[in-house]
Amino acid sequence: MGKNKNKRYKHNTHLPFRLNVVFFIVFVLFAGIILQLGVVQILNGEEAQDEIDRTENTTTTISVPRGEMYDSQGKVIVDNEPLYSITYTPPKGVQAGDKLELAQTLSSYLDMDYENLTDRDLKEYFYLQNEQEIRDRVEDQVTEDMDNGEVYQLQLDSITDEEISGYDNQTKEIIAVKKELDQAYSLAPHVIKNSDITEAEYSAVAENLAKLPGVNVTSDWERTYPYESAFRSYLGSITSSEQGLPRDDLDYYMSLDYSRNDRVGTSGLEQQYEEVLRGTKEKVQYETDSNNNVIDSKVIREGQAGKDLQLTIDMELQEEVNKIVQEELQSAIVNAPSLNRHLENAVAVVSNPQTGEILAISGQTYNRNPEEGESRFTDTSHQALYNAYMPGSTVKGATVLTGLHEGVVTPNTWINDKPVTIADGKKASYTSGIGTVNDIAALQQSSNVYMYFLAMYLGGETSNRYDMDALKLKDGTLDKFVYNFNQFGLGVPTGIDFPYEASGVKGTLRQPGQILDFSIGQFNTYTAMQLNQYVSTIANGGDRIRPRLVNSVHEPSNSDGLGPVYKDYTPEVLNQLDMDSSYIERVQEGFRQVAQTSEGTASSVFSKQPYAQYDMAVKTGTAQASKTVISEDGERTTYDDLLNKTLVGYAPSDNPEIAFSIISPYLGEGASSTFGISNNIGARIGEAYFELKEARENGTADEGPGEQENNNGEDAETEE
Repeated sequence: MGKNKNKRYKHNTHLPFRLNVVFFIVFVLFAGIILQLGVVQILNGEEAQDEIDRTENTTTTISVPRGEMYDSQGKVIVDNEPLYSITYTPPKGVQAGDKLELAQTLSSYLDMDYENLTDRDLKEYFYLQNEQEIRDRVEDQVTEDMDNGEVYQLQLDSITDEEISGYDNQTKEIIAVKKELDQAYSLAPHVIKNSDITEAEYSAVAENLAKLPGVNVTSDWERTYPYESAFRSYLGSITSSEQGLPRDDLDYYMSLDYSRNDRVGTSGLEQQYEEVLRGTKEKVQYETDSNNNVIDSKVIREGQAGKDLQLTIDMELQEEVNKIVQEELQSAIVNAPSLNRHLENAVAVVSNPQTGEILAISGQTYNRNPEEGESRFTDTSHQALYNAYMPGSTVKGATVLTGLHEGVVTPNTWINDKPVTIADGKKASYTSGIGTVNDIAALQQSSNVYMYFLAMYLGGETSNRYDMDALKLKDGTLDKFVYNFNQFGLGVPTGIDFPYEASGVKGTLRQPGQILDFSIGQFNTYTAMQLNQYVSTIANGGDRIRPRLVNSVHEPSNSDGLGPVYKDYTPEVLNQLDMDSSYIERVQEGFRQVAQTSEGTASSVFSKQPYAQYDMAVKTGTAQASKTVISEDGERTTYDDLLNKTLVGYAPSDNPEIAFSIISPYLGEGASSTFGISNNIGARIGEAYFELKEARENGTADEGPGEQENNNGEDAETEE
C-alpha cells in the first residue's frame, strides 16, 4: 500500500509543472499579441485606419444645376433647360468585359449617335472581341521593356483598317455606348445621353434598370439663352459633360472637389463667377466589401443648386444699342462704299457713371459678302475690352486737366490756334478759323494747338513761338502726362469683373514732337471700356469707379425669379482725381459746349431735336490710323491715311445718369473730320436710354425677350 501511495504522489507532482509551462507559453503568446496590438494602435493606428477607410469607404459627389443669370430688370438671360438623362455610375473594379456586356444591353434601348467614333474606338471594340488573338500578334520579347500602356497601344496598332471597316450601324451604336461607359469614373455618375432622348427611350431604360447595373434615369440641364446672341460673348461658355474639366487646369479643379466630367466655365462671366455658379454638389459615401460591391451608402452633404447672378446689363437697352450700332455702321458703309471700304466695325459701351454699372456693350462687324443663310452682322462685342485704338481728341479732357493741375495753364491762359512748325518738318494741325481759345473753348472747338502749347509748357518750353528751330522738352514730360492720364483709367486696366481686358498699347517715344501727339490722343491706344471709365470719371466729378457687369449674387429660388440676396456689390472707387474740383467743372462745361453750343464740334447733331432735349455733354475725336490688309494670295498692303472716329459723353450734363464711349475705326481716306457715324451712335443711344426710362415710368416697356429689328441689315441694305 505504501509503495503504491508513493507512486501516486510522485505522479501528481509532475502535473502542476507541466501546466505551469503551458500557462507560461500562453502568457508569452498573449503578451506578444497585446504588444503587437499596442504597436498597431499607438504607432500605426492612424495609418491602419486610413487604409481601412481607403479600401472600404469611398466618397463621391453628384453635380447640381448651375446658377442662372438675370439682367438688371430681373429678366432671365441665361437659363437651364431640364433634360431627360441616362447616367452610369460604375462600381469599383468593374472590368472592360462587363462594360461591353452592359453596352450591348443598353444599346438595345437607346439610339446613340455614332458619327464621331474614331478608329481607336473601333479598334478598342475589336480588341475586346478578339483579345487573345491580338495578344498573340505582339511577341513578348518586343514588349519586355514597355509599360502596359505602350503594350496596349502596340496591340491596337496591329489591328488593320480592314478589320474594323465592316461594322454595321447596330454595332457602332454598341461601340458609342461603350465609349461613354469607359469615360465614367468609379462611383461617380457619368451622363451617357442627355440630348434628344425620347419618352420611349427614357421609359425603356427605366423599366429595365434591373438588367442595367450602374445605369440610372434622372434629369440633367442644358444652358439656354432667351436673348440668343445678344451680349453672348460676355456671358461666356462652359464645357460639355463630354469635355469635362479643362486639361490644363485639371489639378486645380480636382483640388476643389470637382469630378473629371464636371462642366465648368471657360470664358466670360461663366468663368469669372464659377465659384458661385457651380453650386454645392451632393456628397455621398459608399461602403464596399472586399469584392468592391456596394453594401451601404449615405448622404454626408446635401447638394444645393448654383447661385444666380443679377447683371448690371439692361437687355432691352442692350438690344436697342445693338440695333443702333448696326444701322449706323451699315449706313456709313452703304452710303460711301468706296470711301469707307476699310470700315468694318463699331463698338459702344454704355454705363452709369455714378456706380460703374455697365448697362450695355455692343460691338458689330459688317459682313460685306454674306453667304446664303449668313447674317449681315457678327457680334464682336469683345472689342470693347480686347481691342485698343488711337482715340484722337476725345482724351483732351484729360490733357486740359493735366495742364490745369500741374499749373502750366490757367483758366486765363489764351492761345491763338494757328499752324505750328518745328524744324524737323512737323507741321502741327489746327482748326481753321477758331482764333484765340482758353481751356473751355479749346475743348469746345477741339483745338490741337492749345494742347500742343500746354504740352510744351509742361515740358519746360516757355516761348510762344509758332516756328521753332528745334523742340526740346525736359525729361519726364511724357511720364507726367501718363501719370495723370492713368488717374482716369487711360492706359491701365479698368478693373472690370471679367477674366481678361487689354490695357492698351504704349507708344515708343523717339522725338519730343511725339509728346505733342500724346496730348491730342495720337500716341497711345485705349479700349472703349477705358474711354468709358475716363469720361465717367469726368461726369461724376472725379471718382474713378470700377466698372461692373454683376450687381448681386442670389440664393437659388424654388420659383421663377431671383431668390434672396447672397452678396450685393456696391460701387468701388479705385481712386479720386488729385485735381481741383473747379478744374473738373471747367472740363465738364467744355464737354457741354461741344454738344450744346453752335461752335461745338458735335452741335450739328446734339443741339438739334430730338437729341437737344436730353442735354448731353460730349467730346469728339478723330485719329489718324493705319491698317494692314492681307489679300487671299498673302500680299500685305498697309493703308496709312485712315481715320478712327471716336466719341465720349454723358447725359444729362448737370446730373449724369449714363455715360457712353464709341469707337468707329478705319474710316476711309478723305473722310471729313465731321463724319457722323460715332456722333450718330452716341446721340441715338442717349435718346434710347431716356425713351426706355420714360416707357418704364409709364408702364409701356417690353416685358421680355423680343426679336431684334433689322438684325440682318436687310431693311436698310442697298447695293454698293
